[in-house]
Amino acid sequence: MDNITDGTWDSLPVKLNDSILETLKELEFTYMTPVQSACIPLFMGNKDVAAEAVTGSGKTLAFVIPIIELLLKREEKLKKMQVGALVITPTRELGLQISEVVGTFLQKFPQFTQILLIGGSNPIEDVEKFKEQGANIVIATPGRLEDMFRRKADGLDLASSVKSLDVLVLDEADRLLDMGFEASLNTILSYLPKQRRTGLFSATQTQELEKLVRAGLRNPVRITVKEKGVADTVAQKTPSRLSNYYTICRTEDKFNNLVAFLRQHKHEKLLVFFSTCACVEYYGRALEMLIKKVSVQCIHGKMKNKRNKIFADFRTQKSGILVCTDVMARGIDIPDVNWVLQYDPPSSASAFVHRCGRTARIGNLGNALVFLLPMEESYVNFLSINQKCPLQKMAPINDVVDVLPKVKAMALADRAMFDRGMRAFVSNVQAYAKHECSLIFRIKDLDFAALARGFALLRLPKMPELRGKTLPDFIETNVDTNTIRYKDKNREKQRQKMLAEQKDKDQMYPVKKNFMKNQSWSKQKNKKERRKKRADKRKHNEESDADEDDMKELRSDTRLLKKLKKGQISEEDFEKQITSLSKPKHKAGGTPCSGSDQDDV
Repeated sequence: MDNITDGTWDSLPVKLNDSILETLKELEFTYMTPVQSACIPLFMGNKDVAAEAVTGSGKTLAFVIPIIELLLKREEKLKKMQVGALVITPTRELGLQISEVVGTFLQKFPQFTQILLIGGSNPIEDVEKFKEQGANIVIATPGRLEDMFRRKADGLDLASSVKSLDVLVLDEADRLLDMGFEASLNTILSYLPKQRRTGLFSATQTQELEKLVRAGLRNPVRITVKEKGVADTVAQKTPSRLSNYYTICRTEDKFNNLVAFLRQHKHEKLLVFFSTCACVEYYGRALEMLIKKVSVQCIHGKMKNKRNKIFADFRTQKSGILVCTDVMARGIDIPDVNWVLQYDPPSSASAFVHRCGRTARIGNLGNALVFLLPMEESYVNFLSINQKCPLQKMAPINDVVDVLPKVKAMALADRAMFDRGMRAFVSNVQAYAKHECSLIFRIKDLDFAALARGFALLRLPKMPELRGKTLPDFIETNVDTNTIRYKDKNREKQRQKMLAEQKDKDQMYPVKKNFMKNQSWSKQKNKKERRKKRADKRKHNEESDADEDDMKELRSDTRLLKKLKKGQISEEDFEKQITSLSKPKHKAGGTPCSGSDQDDV
């Protein structure tokens, strides 16, 4: 811990409550981290805080402790249904983790209650729980919280409950303010009182100034905590006790290398990141079969009910493998992770830093390894410059054996595995096409035949990106893939029924199908973006016209009212002119012209 300590809790310029100090002692947190020693006094001194610190630096306690302290110092004690603190977090897993920390401290403060509002559960249950027990501290994901504000018809008036709010915390603020969460966040902020303390905590935050202002900070104190031993000119974004490696391997050898590495580290705790949910489903099942006597679990964003249990189980394990997407990349604190493996480089460079930060947390040692193809090696220099994240080359992995025939055998034995492989391949190609660093990760450089061999595919899927390509280096199986059956008997029965119905339909109505030409995913995406841009532009123009007409009518009404009061016109004239003004005016030309749309194309 010597590299990350910043004095004991007694050395803070503000005195902490004795019960908080007692809990810290029980948790064996003797020393503060730099982000804690910097943020806690400012937050408790009624300052807005925007903190940037490397992942795994103890940001959670930096806002949990001030929240409790500020609620304790309120002149008017909080009632059952009054919310004094709100913590908004991007993922359920991070919400669960924060709730667990808050719960530990609240054991000594029974006067406060907390509630966790996240997806994966029935919203009505959340409503009933809130009505029954109330909540002084709310920890929530944006989507579920926004939904709760609209539950007045179900008897929950959350808008009234948050009028007593003292503290708002946005954890992983940069991701919360991404486009995906921005609309929900703006809705939520509109319900909150302006007189409050606001804290934003993240590992990467320097580009978010405009959005921070919008989030409601008033003259925030900006805190950037660097690793000790790192020069001021180098703002390293990964923990200093993290050993960061990369390895180069051919496309068709990549999975074999991963399996060999996992077998050699089977007694350790590892996270394995893939680019898509489909890849997690496919490769996770393969690893379950190939890595013997090891717990292999999968977690991704499309899982609904099982995610929370899998996350909780893996946290308590001493060893095991968690195969996951970037849903596990932000802020998640899993104890004693020895290795973070990145099978696919993430779509953005900042996500690379967050993934690595799942290990080497709070001063512990940790390791990270990314698998790169020969054509992707320049990504190492890019990360060093762009993210201040240096990587060292790992020696070739030993005892690599070809496990792909076993994966093929799994697909032949169960159609569910065959389907997963096809979906995983398609999703991987699509993810590659949208990589932020498109100068390095170029889809035109992909060897599709080698990639298909690396996925242990029995045949190539029909997809726009492969149209017109001949891949002599990929040999399809001589087995008719339509004959592969599902192991699940009910599922296979349903498939046979559908095939029979389709056959009867084709015999009865032998109609020649006119297939529309599909476009590649990347082109579809560009088209969608252009359509959305045009629609937004039309909507903006329509709203602007409506607002202008309303203002003109209001000014005319006001002028007429003044004339009536001064006796310049009679009441009869006033009524006539008001009525004529109220009649709708039609613009010349009938329907709106679409010429501006054509200009955008």
